[in-house]
Amino acid sequence: MFSKMKNIDVAFRHVRTFTMLVIMACALVTCFALYRSFSLVSKMQDKVYILANGKALEAYASDRKDNVAVEARDHVKTFHKLFFTLDPDEKAIRENVNKAFYLADESAKRIYDDLKENGYYAGIISGNVSQTLVVDSIRIDTDEYPYQFECFATQKITRTTSVAYRSLVTKGNLRNISRSDNNPHGFLVERWKTLENKNLRTENRK
Repeated sequence: MFSKMKNIDVAFRHVRTFTMLVIMACALVTCFALYRSFSLVSKMQDKVYILANGKALEAYASDRKDNVAVEARDHVKTFHKLFFTLDPDEKAIRENVNKAFYLADESAKRIYDDLKENGYYAGIISGNVSQTLVVDSIRIDTDEYPYQFECFATQKITRTTSVAYRSLVTKGNLRNISRSDNNPHGFLVERWKTLENKNLRTENRK
């Protein structure tokens, strides 16, 4: 009788020990699964998918500080191309310049008003002149805020009989603002001014 009770007690202890081991194993597996799930979700949040030409392309999100210089250069380049790309069409000029105004403060508007008052845009339209801009390089100082920049570019001015090339050097500051559809980089060009704008060469058109 006592032997049977002892066997039952030993068996019960074995079952209890086995059950505890199973519970601990389940708890470890559950904790590991939760850890891996949170880790996977965190990694997925850093991924961005962009739809281009009907294909989903994977990109990776990162902190803005990691891309300040890259975004700042692209902002400056976009602003200058919009402001200085001109065709003999008043509507096209107005559309480009209005897009540029979203990227800069009133200093850009003052330069536009001065050019307009001096008949620059009227001359573009009446003379059937096309102007494009190639940005050669952009220097950004991201060590101090607001960020200072210098833009070095070449203007190509196409007239009926000739093509003129002019060097353009500008400078200004960049201030952080909220991103929007009109300003995807979230920068604003401030205190923008021209340091140099001189003729390089003129070529006759054939």
